[in-house]
Order: sequence, then C-alpha cells, then structure tokens
Amino acid sequence: MSGVESRPTIRVVVADDQELVRGGFAMIVDAQPDLDVVGEAADGLEAVEVARRERADVVLMDVRMPRSDGIEATRRLAGPGVDDPVKVVILTTFDLDEYVFEALRAGASGFLLKDVRREDLVHAVRVVAAGDALLAPSITRRLIEDFAHRPAAVVGAGTRIDALTPREREVLELIGRGCNNAEIGETLVVGEATVKTHVGRILMKLDLRDRVQAVIYAYESGLVGPAGPTRGGHS
Repeated sequence: MSGVESRPTIRVVVADDQELVRGGFAMIVDAQPDLDVVGEAADGLEAVEVARRERADVVLMDVRMPRSDGIEATRRLAGPGVDDPVKVVILTTFDLDEYVFEALRAGASGFLLKDVRREDLVHAVRVVAAGDALLAPSITRRLIEDFAHRPAAVVGAGTRIDALTPREREVLELIGRGCNNAEIGETLVVGEATVKTHVGRILMKLDLRDRVQAVIYAYESGLVGPAGPTRGGHS
C-alpha cells in the first residue's frame, strides 16, 4: 500500500473574503500530511499575489470577492497565455451558477460546492494538483442546462473533431456528460488504463489543456447536446 508520505507536498492557497469560511477550508487542507496551506487571501488581487509569491500548486478560489473577483483572479493565474499556470478550483454555491461557464473559460480546473464534505475537498486538491480536472455531477448538469440556451460557438470544431477515431468520439461524448474514467470504462467495457489513454489522445488531438476544456468542446462542437449525445449513443 502506498502511503501519503510518498506524495510530494502540494502547496495550497485558500482565497475567500469570509474569514470563517477561509479558515475552515484552510484547517481541513492543512491537516493532511501531503497538503500545505502556504497562504490565504481575502480578495482576488491578494489571491494572485499570494499564489505567485508562494509558488502555489492549487488555489481554492471563491467567486465573489472584493477588488478583483475569482473569475479575473483565475484568468490571471490560469488563463490562456499564462506562463507556469496555477491550478484553480472554484468554490461556488448554487446561486452562483451563472459564473460557472465564465470560470471554465478563465482556466479553472474544477468546481466545488461550498458545502463540500471534507474528504471530497481534500480529494479535489489532490486530483487537480495531479493534472486532472474536477467537475461535480451537479455542476455538470447545470453546465448542460446552460448549453441548452447557447448557440454553438466553436469555429472549425467539426474539422478538428474529424481527427478523432470512433472510439475517441465515444469517450469524448461521455466526458461531456460528466462521466469519470471508471464510468466510461464500465459503459464501453474497457479498462481504466485504456480510457486514460483515449482521454490523453483526445486532449492532444484537439489541443485541449484538460478534461474541463474537453467538456466545453464536446458541447460547443455539437457532439453532445443538452439531452445527451447528438447521434443517439449511450443512455
């Protein structure tokens, strides 16, 4: 059994304008032997400054904060063209769903609801630090609903998607519906290692940074629609 002591320490910054919330998240994260809270921030500008100064691996980022909100802070830390981007996990509540799509565009690697269980919070930090992305099923469902009211907006998406094999298209459809690797493997009756290989090839062929961008691409390309895959596919 591999213990947590074998993992490199993950440097975390917690950004939230509510001191009690910020402190609570920081206490949960810092209690883990492989996680180290290296700074806290009460607004977006401070989050950017602290994350860069402390060389953070992951920032837990509230959306609504003074001076600069979490979306702009995320864009500055993880957005397109940023050198040495930091992984950002957005902390959100159901009444802030209008920010989800914008945060994805800004470079967020995942989302957590503020009532997240402590074990899920810790898991999310580790998953995102390892280079994967995290979309809670509830967030994915709301993202799907949002896309139901959006016109397709990707120019040239069809051409790029033609580079995928039929199986890779199936995997991308399932990613777009919020399935994790285990669920994709069960649906397609293949092993998780095979799924991981397919996901890696999809990201490479479509020039996507991570799973979150793959979800966006699946919807904007029209491969997946609000009711599921556009061409029948899996239920």
